[in-house]
Amino acid sequence: MSSLREPGQGPIVGHTTTTTCRIWIRAEDPDDEGADLDENRRTIGVIAVMEEDGQPIPEPSREVHYFRLHREFDRTGTFNLGVDSSIGTAKASSKLKPGTKYVVRVGTLTIDDPFPNDESVSDETLARRLPRPNEADWFTDLLKLKAETSEARFETFPETIDDLSFILGSCRYPGILWKVKEADQIFGPIWQEAQGKGSAIVGDPTARGPTRFVLMVGDQIYADMLNRNIPMARADTFAEFQERYVTAFGSRNMRALLRQIPNYMILDDHEIEDNWSQDRISDVASREVFNLAISAYLSYQWSHGPRTYGRRLFYQFECGGYPFFVLDTRTQRFKDEVPGSLADNHLLGRRSLHPLVDPSQLDILLQWLKASDQKIPKFIVSASVFVPNPVSAREGRRGTDEQKAKWKEDSDSWPAFPNTRKAILQFIVDNDIQNVIFLSGDIHCSNVAKITFTGTDAAADLKAFSITSSAFYWPFPFADGDPSGYVHDSTAPGQEDAFSLDGNVTMNYKASNFTQEDNYCRVDIDRTNHTLTVRTFDKQGRLIEQGSWIPGSNTVPLIATMQLVPW
Repeated sequence: MSSLREPGQGPIVGHTTTTTCRIWIRAEDPDDEGADLDENRRTIGVIAVMEEDGQPIPEPSREVHYFRLHREFDRTGTFNLGVDSSIGTAKASSKLKPGTKYVVRVGTLTIDDPFPNDESVSDETLARRLPRPNEADWFTDLLKLKAETSEARFETFPETIDDLSFILGSCRYPGILWKVKEADQIFGPIWQEAQGKGSAIVGDPTARGPTRFVLMVGDQIYADMLNRNIPMARADTFAEFQERYVTAFGSRNMRALLRQIPNYMILDDHEIEDNWSQDRISDVASREVFNLAISAYLSYQWSHGPRTYGRRLFYQFECGGYPFFVLDTRTQRFKDEVPGSLADNHLLGRRSLHPLVDPSQLDILLQWLKASDQKIPKFIVSASVFVPNPVSAREGRRGTDEQKAKWKEDSDSWPAFPNTRKAILQFIVDNDIQNVIFLSGDIHCSNVAKITFTGTDAAADLKAFSITSSAFYWPFPFADGDPSGYVHDSTAPGQEDAFSLDGNVTMNYKASNFTQEDNYCRVDIDRTNHTLTVRTFDKQGRLIEQGSWIPGSNTVPLIATMQLVPW
């Protein structure tokens, strides 16, 4: 007799809209051994909406759906509520309602698989071997599963909102031995903050309600825990990549967070190997690691996000009318290694020879910027930090052309790709695009930066900002991320880092609110006052006070409020 099992991993609440929500799970079969999946078993996902705004779904309106959990994707799969249909049927699941809270249950069903491994089995073939989902009493069986391993909770996005709040963070080092629990600690307070139940802020009476989603901007796993050149603790088999994801996403606090609020993710280097760029693909060993890493990434991160551009990893989404564009700054990063030159380096892929027919990622980003409302706050997500630059890679550092190129490439960030940076900034200036906000992680040092332009009156009126939140967990603050290693004021003596555009326009910036403590940021947009506020919290969910780790120092709460152009 067939019965439902709880998911082995998940559920994860992924891409959400006003009327849809993507739910992800991974199945576990009793005869699986790590990445060695039993070829005689096939797993099917079973999903149903249980509650709508706190009210149980009445029996005549209950819908139960089957969906595929493919072995080639490590028994993972997603069901997009409001879009997808059950296996073998053409009728899509019912649309969800905007701004509405839902409770969903998910389980897995295991069936014998008599088909040859090289045969592709259609949905219709599988459907003929399954009972009709609404006639199998799966709804009752789903209710018997444990909530903490089978239940997902989320709220669909409203059609429009004035005030937007979300959580930003990155870089979750896995921890070693007894430190594993510390790596998971911060996700409990993040969930509390997401519900609007975070610690009270002294001197900040602003009422803070729930956040809409969590944005994780890279290094959700560390495939190379020590270094890409050290075989120990370096993932170079699929089983090892699988272990990284199962351990990270299955930890108690993170699993609870992922199943109770929409989550958006993008990869950075540690999903593959340290300081990855696509130039390494010519090396046989590196190409093998890349293929394994991306296979795992597609199954565990990309699959529950928006699939805006087919199988490409970059994507866009909106929440309440506020647009986001999430860049892939890793798999399309090219450094052609011409000594002493950065001219042929590309962070977002090489420029297309036919932008209208086959646009590059950069072309698509610029089209998105132009199509967005000129003044509404718009967010560009880049795992690599847009600004501030490392002091070692600043524009004003003296040296030969060869030295400067090496220093910038060693930064593993935007300074090594001046043409990509110039194309974006020039487009913003030429089209008078206001309120562009870059969101980043990576550097294990959170901060906020105000970007300014000089050279023309119109450019001087532009408002742009950069927010960096990193790291969720990094136990070695003495090893990297020192605030003194980054430019604080690009016009100050010894920190000169002005970036010149065409037409005599120059970009500068001022950065502040630096911290190396384990942290996450809450970002709040207030349309009434036209402000952007960033609050930085520690692993206990307390507002971080700058300098608090130094005895007797004057502390400053890490709250940054920036004035935007009215929209």
